[in-house]
Amino acid sequence: MNHSPDAAQPTAQDPTEILRQLMEVSSLNETRHDEEMFLGPVVPNAGKRVFGGQVLGQALVAANQTVPNGRFVHSLHAYFLRGGDAHEPIEFGVEKLRDGRSFSARRVHAYQHGRTILSMMTSFQDWDEGLDHADPMPSGIPDPESLPTAAQLLTGIDHPAARYIAELRPFDIRHVEAPLYLPGAPSPATADNAVWMKTFTSFEGDEPLQRAALAYASDFTLLEPILRRHGLTWANEGMSIASLDHAMWFHRPVRADEWLLYVQHSPSASGARGLGIGRIYNRAGQLVATASQEGMVRVPQDVMEGAR
Repeated sequence: MNHSPDAAQPTAQDPTEILRQLMEVSSLNETRHDEEMFLGPVVPNAGKRVFGGQVLGQALVAANQTVPNGRFVHSLHAYFLRGGDAHEPIEFGVEKLRDGRSFSARRVHAYQHGRTILSMMTSFQDWDEGLDHADPMPSGIPDPESLPTAAQLLTGIDHPAARYIAELRPFDIRHVEAPLYLPGAPSPATADNAVWMKTFTSFEGDEPLQRAALAYASDFTLLEPILRRHGLTWANEGMSIASLDHAMWFHRPVRADEWLLYVQHSPSASGARGLGIGRIYNRAGQLVATASQEGMVRVPQDVMEGAR
């Protein structure tokens, strides 16, 4: 029997099938207040709220269906306005703001129970030639095959969140440093975090769908460098953490089912908010995307006193 970390597989099902289902955003064939309407499915998760990355990815899938063929998203800027209900489908309204010779702009609102849960602006562009440079991928990062899977690290832990991370999260995410979903203060306390990630099994689809899947995955760990800087983990009790906004820039073609290195840094935390910035590289060392996110990070006083 092969006992290498890469041999471990999710125990319940193929979690990537969950991602495939979520990306099946369908047209409602109707227009409301200048918005073309779409419907996005939901699937079970560890809590009552919809995962923010799901709403981002589905919003992109909806917007993709309204732009001319051959145009690909190059940036998005979104605000999470309310927590979504994990048990109700999400309606997406896409407004066509502009279709130029090379660029298209869309505004997307996500709705549940008659209220807006996300507002996103996004821009698309035809392929074009131009200047080309990028920050290099960091050196000295261990290969993903040498790192343990979440399922291995969480073996024997019977908790809904642990089962979700180990069995139902559509992406295989392997932390370069000790993961923050385990108890115990991370050491050293640094404002940096890095993970390898990819879908568990093949994720077929064109470039627009691959970028939507990457937007989904970009929301998983981007606030972790804030916690790591202060010696905190997700296991610390009493914390209240929520994504406030999310921005993303897509630089080069990407595949969600091939290993991607997500290198993250938090330049600042203050006023019960923290900022995370991430660069995403493919296995060849190409910078494929950049993401940033500000989150609300409220920490109990006793935890504050013990933070670094």
